[in-house]
Amino acid sequence: MSSRRKFLHSSAAGLAGLAAAPLAASALPGPPAVGKPLVISTWDAGLNANRGAWKILGAGGYALDAVEAGVMVTEAEQSCCVGLGANPDRDGIVTLDACIMDDKYGCGSVAALERIKHPISVARRVMERTPHVMLVGPGAQQFAVAQGFPLEAQKLSPDAEKAYREWLKTSQYKPIINVENSGTRPPGPAGGANNHDTIAMLALDAQGRLSGSCTTSGMGFKMRGRLGDSPIIGAGLFVDPEVGAAAATGQGEDVIRMAGSHTVVELMRQGRSPQAACQEAVARVAKIKGAQARDIQVAFIAVNRQGQIGAYALQKGFSYSLSTTDTPRLVESAYFLK
Repeated sequence: MSSRRKFLHSSAAGLAGLAAAPLAASALPGPPAVGKPLVISTWDAGLNANRGAWKILGAGGYALDAVEAGVMVTEAEQSCCVGLGANPDRDGIVTLDACIMDDKYGCGSVAALERIKHPISVARRVMERTPHVMLVGPGAQQFAVAQGFPLEAQKLSPDAEKAYREWLKTSQYKPIINVENSGTRPPGPAGGANNHDTIAMLALDAQGRLSGSCTTSGMGFKMRGRLGDSPIIGAGLFVDPEVGAAAATGQGEDVIRMAGSHTVVELMRQGRSPQAACQEAVARVAKIKGAQARDIQVAFIAVNRQGQIGAYALQKGFSYSLSTTDTPRLVESAYFLK
């Protein structure tokens, strides 16, 4: 557990030099194509989520259905980090963000959504039943209710309630790297563990169709109204059916500022493997942040049309869940800061 929380140090000069150096397309070719169907998702929470997705993929189903069903598993688990059981904002209210994207450039998103159990399904309804891409706040909730989603009670899970009460003692926010790992999720001290989480998922089905999803409660104890990258198409998630798909996890502000997932897909369009594209995107984050890069985590996962996958993180400790059969496996990602 301590090794997953340990901050890895690098001098500012060394970091700047590494980040400034261009990465060739062949710098990190990544694993060979694993074929199709496949599903990849962030963190060890993705193991259960992948099982939910594989029920659809393994039966020859649609990637879009798989990425919705997969992350719904995590939303329903009522952890303190995703879904209605998650840590609240600093006013004690749980707000949820999600987005989804299919193999035809269709996309839908909801943000700052309250009292709805499955924001990912509301995001899909936005995509399929409105002319819009994103609905937020009370408008997103109004739409969800009109679509038949029941309003749930605003009630924190016991773990989230305890973490929130501890946080109120100091009202300070200091993220801890890699708290997404389930092994670091017990209720922590004020501003400690459980203050950030997300799950992102990408799938390639047997027919070669790509889709992706992302759902989160965002930063625990965040300012009211704060949004991270997860519900933003092109930041937390992007799917291009002609090239591939990518998704992000980590500190959302730093993914937003460089349009992270879109950047990964565009690098694949230019010929990078998914692994090399993720690596180069992480290097850009490191260059932007400079010496501050050692205090955050940003990671990307990606898959191309050929079924080749990639994952890369700024810091050690990021893992992703991969399924090419009905038995998912957890894989430790390569990382930038040594």
